[in-house]
Amino acid sequence: MGFNCGIVGLPNVGKSTLFNALTETVSAEAANYPFCTIEPNVGRVPVPDERLERISGISASAKTVPTFLEFVDIAGLVRGASKGEGLGNQFLGNIREVDAIVMVLRCFEDENITHVEGSIDPVRDAETVMTELLLSDLESMERRIDPIEKKARSGEKEAKQQFAVMEPVLSALRDGKPARTVEIADNDRAIFRQLNLLTAKPVLYACNVEEENAADGNAHSEAVAAMAAAEGAGTVIVSAAIEAEVAQLGDAEEKREYLETLGLSEAGLDRVIRAGYSLLDLITFFTSGPKESRAWTVAAGTTAAPAAGKIHTDFERGFIAAETISYDDFIECNGEQGAKDTGKMRLEGRDYTVQDADVILFRFNV
Repeated sequence: MGFNCGIVGLPNVGKSTLFNALTETVSAEAANYPFCTIEPNVGRVPVPDERLERISGISASAKTVPTFLEFVDIAGLVRGASKGEGLGNQFLGNIREVDAIVMVLRCFEDENITHVEGSIDPVRDAETVMTELLLSDLESMERRIDPIEKKARSGEKEAKQQFAVMEPVLSALRDGKPARTVEIADNDRAIFRQLNLLTAKPVLYACNVEEENAADGNAHSEAVAAMAAAEGAGTVIVSAAIEAEVAQLGDAEEKREYLETLGLSEAGLDRVIRAGYSLLDLITFFTSGPKESRAWTVAAGTTAAPAAGKIHTDFERGFIAAETISYDDFIECNGEQGAKDTGKMRLEGRDYTVQDADVILFRFNV
């Protein structure tokens, strides 16, 4: 699938507990000491989507297959990670491989769980982690820019383009600003992505609160929300302790009843998953029929032919057309046949930009 979010943070903030709950496994050991997660654990989790269930019901599909998102549990960073403190270099390398960052911040008090900084301050913790990512990027850019600048001054066209992107990025890093704050022209985005900078990745702050604050958060999560708003990042409130309990329950009804007793309408993990999906600027389109209804993940802005290729390369290679119905029309017309009968099915070409929740039947010939 290829889209993943790295779960990062300081040690003992609930990263592995959250990951275990996300994947409903115990593959990531959760323990009260730093570096209990040495190798990054990867889990694929279904993206909750009520629209898929409705589509499947209307089509009377034998199978319902959700789309998935990958979460990578990365061991805790500590101050000085960019200089190799703890297992810093390895951890930073693992972060470099993910598409987006979910930073778990400890927003709960518990004297039985130690904190590496000795006190609870999630804003300070976030700044600690981001500083290490920024210092790592700064070192990388300062090492790479000199040879590019020399080539640019000698008149090499490609080097000129690279330097024009790298110079403002390096300037921002030196000012203590993450790379994602730099405005990059559309035609320079490929060069920017090739820099593979840690601070270029979108960030979601996951505020891990006590059980009693799972619905509305607390003063710590409010401080994180203010910080996130100032920098254009996202936040979500979750109680890893509750999610660990929910993950152990048998069926959906049992989970729903348990959450209701806590005054919660849905699991916090559902919010984390959806927020991660949004963070990566992804959309969902659907295919549906009597055999199965399935959700597919593509980046926003994807056109019909590459979207067809997500299903099978032959679909893209032999693309003819995309029979497309909007989700609202599919529901209103009670399915594909009703949409056809009322003229709500559209025949789209290979350059059509797929919209979120489109229901599509691809026609192809190879």
